[in-house]
Amino acid sequence: MTPTSSSAVASPFFTYQIGGQALTLGLIALSLTFLAGYGGMLSLAQMTVAGIAGYIVAILGTSGTPEISLGWPWWLVVILAIAGGTLAATLIGWLSVRTEGIYTIMITLAIGMAFFYLAQQNYAIFNGFQGFQKVVPPVVLGIDWRTPIPYYYLALFWALVGYFFVKYLIRAPFGVALQGVRDNARRMSALGYSPVAHRVAAYAVAGLIASIGGVLLVWYNGLITPGSVGTSWMINILIVAVLGGMRHPVGPFIGAVVFVLLQNFAIDLIDRERFNLVIGLVFLVIVLFSPDGLLGWWDMLRDWARRRMADAGSRVRGVNEWRSVGVSQARPAGRP
Repeated sequence: MTPTSSSAVASPFFTYQIGGQALTLGLIALSLTFLAGYGGMLSLAQMTVAGIAGYIVAILGTSGTPEISLGWPWWLVVILAIAGGTLAATLIGWLSVRTEGIYTIMITLAIGMAFFYLAQQNYAIFNGFQGFQKVVPPVVLGIDWRTPIPYYYLALFWALVGYFFVKYLIRAPFGVALQGVRDNARRMSALGYSPVAHRVAAYAVAGLIASIGGVLLVWYNGLITPGSVGTSWMINILIVAVLGGMRHPVGPFIGAVVFVLLQNFAIDLIDRERFNLVIGLVFLVIVLFSPDGLLGWWDMLRDWARRRMADAGSRVRGVNEWRSVGVSQARPAGRP
């Protein structure tokens, strides 16, 4: 690869604007995939959990609003942000696990909207609708993590940690029991498991993942405002998770890549104001023709290719068998 082509592939646009953003959004959507795909709980509050972690980073750390931000050490701020987001997710789970279906969606949506209006109307802590600007990641070991390449590898590292953590967890006894609760809570309760405890614990795990994504997101944007946790972004995280597919941990990252690509390139074809229309149409097509998202299409294509190969192999074997039978039944020349 020539230096020109390598610099084009690793340009700040692709590494930061596409790769970094997709990995960050995918990590937040992974928390929703874990809850909905393996726990059967569709929560719209995962972006709220990420926003709580982001606001903690801005309030306890440094920002462009020094009269509110406390300027604590970055490592302590990150720990408290992740812990605060996980605690908030646990409380949300405790409130919502006793409901199912549309009621869970409505409760988590109500909690998300309550936090949105709290952040928008409170100026003493959240700085109102202006939020916090200039929230940048620290310089550690001489590396500025705000620059494209370092941030990309930082997001990639935590995305891989989240992916393999979920892969391990769904095969662990807790993950197997959680899937059993998803399929039949009464039977699991009769076997001695506590469906409520497993569901609340699942919310805590999802909150941990979403909180890490929230810290990365506020560092990526360099700011956080009430718009960062509004209804549109709560729905966008759901769209990202559904686009890729909720039956595999890699699904949200695939959905995030598609979402970010559409976000960056669709505006070249249509007005920016109509971006939600494009996302809505893509979402509608995928939901109608592949309930398992893009991974569902891939599975269908793979099954179709396997059937074609199997049919072709069976036809070849049939021809060979017919030929072998014909040769064995043919009489030698010159015999009656």
